Order: sequence, then C-alpha cells, then structure tokens
Amino acid sequence: MFNKLFKLVISILIFGFSIYQFSVDNIGNGIALIFLSLTFLLLYFKNEILIIAFLRMRKQDLDGTEKWLLRIKNPESSLIKKQVGYYNYLFGIVYSQKNLTTAEKYFKKAISFGLNMNQDLAMAKLSLAGILMQKRRKREAVILLNEAKKLDKHGLLTQQIKLMQTQMKRI
Repeated sequence: MFNKLFKLVISILIFGFSIYQFSVDNIGNGIALIFLSLTFLLLYFKNEILIIAFLRMRKQDLDGTEKWLLRIKNPESSLIKKQVGYYNYLFGIVYSQKNLTTAEKYFKKAISFGLNMNQDLAMAKLSLAGILMQKRRKREAVILLNEAKKLDKHGLLTQQIKLMQTQMKRI
C-alpha cells in the first residue's frame, strides 16, 4: 500500500516525464504516461484497499471486508479525510454483526469524519440509531433517526426508518 503523499509525487513525476516525451516527439509515450499519472492521481482520491473492501462488502463477505480493512495500518495518515470516514463506516458495518459497542464507536467516527454521499451518511446515522435503540438510549436514537430521515432525499431508507420508528414506539 502506498502512502497518499507518495501517490501524488509519483503522479507528478510521471506527468513531468510525459511532458518530456512530448517535447522529444514521442507523442504515444506521452499520452500513455499521462494516463498512468492519472491512475496514480485517481488512487490518491480512491484508495485501492477501500475499493476492494467495498467489493467484499457488496458480496456480503464481512470477514473478507475486515481482512482488507486491517491492511490499512494507519488510516489517518494514509487516507484522506472522507476515506477515513468510509473506513470507519465499513468497520461499523462489520462490527454491527459482532460487537455493538465497537460498531457504535466506528459509526460515530464515520459521521464525524463525514461521508461523500448523503445516502451513506443517512445509513450510518440509521445504523447508529438502531444500536442506540438496542442500548435503551431512545432520545439519542430519535435524534439520529430524524437526521437520517432528512438526509434520505431519494426515499431509499423510508421503510427502514418507518420500521425503526414503530419499534421505538413499542419501547
């Protein structure tokens, strides 16, 4: 795994070499090197290990997701801020099946670091509300549920939110 600064440096060096290739009339090499430098730039913004972890999560392989996430040794230094949010979000999902206290910690970190999409943020708040509801912390759960409802602009989580609201009324 590359450090995020290393990815930027490699991208700039390859781009500089591509400009040199253009200047000596090696147009094909220059174009290929530009694409290569853009690949490293893309990997700066989209971490390769997080992409693999998301693919594992999509297959509902929680153990595989955890295994890939554990390969990131120091997320604060090797990931950008939003990626750290998704790192904690994925760990929250993994630990929601194992240990609710640990999952709560990860979901809170994910919300504090932020997530790119409102839908993901709504899902994180909804999951955290479910955990808090199970721990009998209804007031905090209601607040998070209302925030999730506001963030769910496309109505993808409407059924889950209604189900959780009916469960809260029973408590």
